[in-house]
Formats: sequence, structure tokens, C-alpha cells
Amino acid sequence: MKATSSQTLSGALHRFLTDYLPNQKAMSPHTVHSYRDSIKLLLLFVAGGRAEVSQLGVEKLTVERVTAFLTQLESRRRNCAATRNVRLSAVHSFFRFLGSQHPQYLDQAQRILSIPFKRTSSREVQHLEFAELQALLAAVDRKKPLGGRDHALITLMFNTGARVSEIAALQACDLRLTAPPSVLLRGKGRKERVCPIWPQTAKLLRTLLEERDVAPAQASAVFVNHRGTPLTRFGIRLILRRHLAQAARSLPSLKSKRLHPHSMRHSTALHLLRSGVDLSTIAHWMGHSSINTTNKYLAMDVEAKREALAKAEPLISRARSGKWQKDEALLQWLEAL
Repeated sequence: MKATSSQTLSGALHRFLTDYLPNQKAMSPHTVHSYRDSIKLLLLFVAGGRAEVSQLGVEKLTVERVTAFLTQLESRRRNCAATRNVRLSAVHSFFRFLGSQHPQYLDQAQRILSIPFKRTSSREVQHLEFAELQALLAAVDRKKPLGGRDHALITLMFNTGARVSEIAALQACDLRLTAPPSVLLRGKGRKERVCPIWPQTAKLLRTLLEERDVAPAQASAVFVNHRGTPLTRFGIRLILRRHLAQAARSLPSLKSKRLHPHSMRHSTALHLLRSGVDLSTIAHWMGHSSINTTNKYLAMDVEAKREALAKAEPLISRARSGKWQKDEALLQWLEAL
């Protein structure tokens, strides 16, 4: 019996998400979930927000509908171009798989694969200066029930420069709290790295686990919410946002910054750079696959730029004071810049 178009689509989606991505491509669960969410949004959009998603056939996923879906991501959901590109990448991957499995849809797949990614703008990477970090930690009331957890969380994020997903997935058995203390982090592409931590950080973590009666070798989440379930990336983001708002009352410079959990990671890298640590060590510390990724912190280091500027002789010191005597003088000065 010949399969219908809707059966073909559902079967292809099932194989794509349960076999192709996790087994053949060896993608992490986080990546699989991201692809799943992108395709789910597309199906809901094409179905018009109704529950008949299971009745959709492959022919309904036209290039015009996919393009309209990407447009509404930016217009209605207020997604940035980078998020739109992430969604499109998942759609591209699925249709590349669909075309290879069902040649009758190869032409349709090729048309969707021709949808281009949108050029993204590069915004300034925000980070915390050391004084701002101190104000953030001081804003945490450690006498409150979850104050100790929040203080240990923020300290560990800065100490390790870990991604928020790495912190959320951290378990007690990943910690080595005896000298020399360290933490095992599982990053992108299932890569593992060991990051040393300060004795003060180890003491905070030891206290946190003792309060919850969690053994150091136990496979239990280090950071949990008030219900005892592991903190999510969004929960960590809310915790950081709340304490940043509190810290901004005493340090107004925080009000003008766009800060999020990844800002802590940038802050760690810059602190290491300013402390004289070489880029290769920072790349390994941060879990970067390429040192080119680490090079961006050189561009971020405004203090280094100020030092370089101080060493350069100001052009204004050689210019004559007062008004310009002739137009030629102004033109010569402009040409010399």
C-alpha cells in the first residue's frame, strides 16, 4: 500500500529526529531539541495554529510557506536575524534528509535549500567589569533561603567561564572539592574539559552540597530550584537578572548594559586576558574549538586599547592652537589623518 504524503512526512520526521540526528550525525540532545522546536514551529505555522498538524503532507511545506514562516519569526515573534537563521538551518537539514530518502521530493527540497540565510549585524559584546561583578555578588542576600545557592552559582560561573547549559547540567560527581579543586564541564559536541576553581569557590560548593545532604560523588544536580528539581538555563537567567537589577541600585553603570548569563563567560575571558594569560590557555579554559573564537576578546578589551592610545602621541599636540588661518591648513590636516 502506497504511503500518503502525510505519512511520508511523519515517518521522515521520526527517522530524522530519532535516528539521523542522534545516531548518524551524533548530535547532542540539546541540538536535537533545538531542531525539533524549529520544525514544530514551522508545522504549526503551516497548519495555521490548528491541531491538524498530523494531516500535513510534504507538498504543504512549500518554499513560499517556509519563507513566510521565517518572515513572521521576525515580525510577530520578534526574533532577531540570528535566531531566524538557526530555525532555517534546522529546516535545511531536514529537507536535505528528506530529499535523500524520498527522491520524488528532491526538487521541492532543492528549492527550500536555496532559501538564503540573512546577514546578521554584529553588536557589542557586553561584559562585567571586576567592580561590577563585586557589586553583583554583594547584592546577593546570603541570609535568604536560596541566597547561598545564588552566591555559589554566580561565583562558579565567573570562576570557570562555563556556558549556562554546562552549569545547568553540572552534577555533584563532576566536582573535585579537595585540593587542588576542579570541576568537570561537558560542553558543545560532548567535549569534556577540567577547569580549576579557587579554594573559596570549592568551599561555597561544599557548603551548598552539605546543606542539601548531597554526597560529593553523587549523581545529583548541583544547582536546584525551590522544588528540588535542577535549574534550567532560563531559571539561571532569571536569577542573574534579579540580582543584576538589585546591584544596579548601587552601581548605575549596570543599568545601561545588556547582560545575560553568557556575559559572565565574556567577563571571565577578559579577566584572564588582562591577568596576562595567553590566548591558547584561555581557548582551552573556555572550551573553544578554535583560537579564532578567542581572538574576539582582544577586540573587546577596551583597557588594552586605552593603554595603546596613551603610548601614541596625540595628533592635537602637534597642531597649532587657535583658529585655522587658511583653508589649506585644514585640508592638509585632514589629509594627514
